[in-house]
Amino acid sequence: MTDDSPGPGPTPAPPSGRPRRLLPDLTPWRTSRDFRLMWMAGVITTFGSFLTLVALPVQLKQLTGSAAAVGAIGAVELVPLIVFGLYGGALADAMDRKLLINATEAAQGLLAAALLANTLLPHPAVWLLYVVAALSSALTGLRRPALDAIVQRIVPRDQLAAAASLNALRSQVGAIAGPALAGLVIAWAGPGWAYGADTVTFAVSVCLGLGLARSPAAHDAAKPSLRGIAEGARYAWSRKELLGTYAIDLAAMFFAYPAAIFPFLADDLHARWSLGLMYAAGSVGSLLVSLTSGWAVRVHRHGLMVVLAAAGWGAAMACTGLTGNVWLVLLCLAAAGGLDMVSGIGRSTMWNQTIPDALRGRLAGIELLSYSVGPQLGQVRSGAVAALSSARASVWSGGVACVAAVGLLAASLPALMRYDDRAVPQAAAPAGLRESAEAPAA
Repeated sequence: MTDDSPGPGPTPAPPSGRPRRLLPDLTPWRTSRDFRLMWMAGVITTFGSFLTLVALPVQLKQLTGSAAAVGAIGAVELVPLIVFGLYGGALADAMDRKLLINATEAAQGLLAAALLANTLLPHPAVWLLYVVAALSSALTGLRRPALDAIVQRIVPRDQLAAAASLNALRSQVGAIAGPALAGLVIAWAGPGWAYGADTVTFAVSVCLGLGLARSPAAHDAAKPSLRGIAEGARYAWSRKELLGTYAIDLAAMFFAYPAAIFPFLADDLHARWSLGLMYAAGSVGSLLVSLTSGWAVRVHRHGLMVVLAAAGWGAAMACTGLTGNVWLVLLCLAAAGGLDMVSGIGRSTMWNQTIPDALRGRLAGIELLSYSVGPQLGQVRSGAVAALSSARASVWSGGVACVAAVGLLAASLPALMRYDDRAVPQAAAPAGLRESAEAPAA
């Protein structure tokens, strides 16, 4: 999308030709200084965070040798993510978003430093790994809604789609490069180097974030309240097609998200060198779909799109566990990542088309949970099943269960299967919710 509004510098000409239309629009990066700062900070912290994402389960495996102990990381992260994810959406509307982002990123840097210090001890404490994981999950819940919400203030309305594409591209590149390098760093130097690099990335990100313009709350912004959060949840429950997108994603991630046991899967395949590639493969598939997603504008039945993609994700994970060839494993993981991105496009399109503006903030917190809680529970499930059987059995059985669960949910939620954006206008909030959304909370 090109910027047709007045702004600094000449307006770029619209891209011509089909290949050019597939390329990302760089207008927000060129015209908004704050977006450039946030984008660069995001690249750095995404890269560092994936270093820790790989290092933490590897270190737990080294210290405990237990797949269940590794999977338990998801359990300790779950409650903080639920509580602070919902609260973070309300908090982002009640305080300066720049301050909230910088404070939480600085705190994340301190947690990475704590992991580094623990690793340097003669006998690293296992309990500290769980404490840091829980605190980091809470900070993620506080920070993510503010990161999403601030974009609307620093990028013109007609550039929001381009900004979203650039942010997705940033995350996917970091998700590919970070785990791939992490696997090499950990194999040659140990997890301490990964934690140290993550600490540095958060320090650099905070320095960039200090250059952002202030983003204060509106003068009449209401304080965060449980009543407001509950109203958003009731609205989501009343929309069965919307509820279906949350349920499908939760089921897919719970049954078929085996990232926690990748270290054990690499051992089973006698390919420890492939660990970083396993973490990166899904992002490679997601990136390929993102770069070739022009077809998505011609899709209208987004509910069916979500169901088929989630079932395909489960099938790809089942194939991952059933094959004993490491290269086929990586190919299946890449296919799963691509299908997950297809599901994500369908879900986000339905959300943006039908959620009324008065409820966007509160529903953003619920959306955060729908695509974050599932992976945490999935780590617990995959670790427990691997402890009782094997890593490969955990992966393929989870994939099969995912396909079955998605089919059951699709049959139980006909509104999701019938959804067609040509026949569904943008929804308006119910009268009671609309009034409470527009008035300050008691």
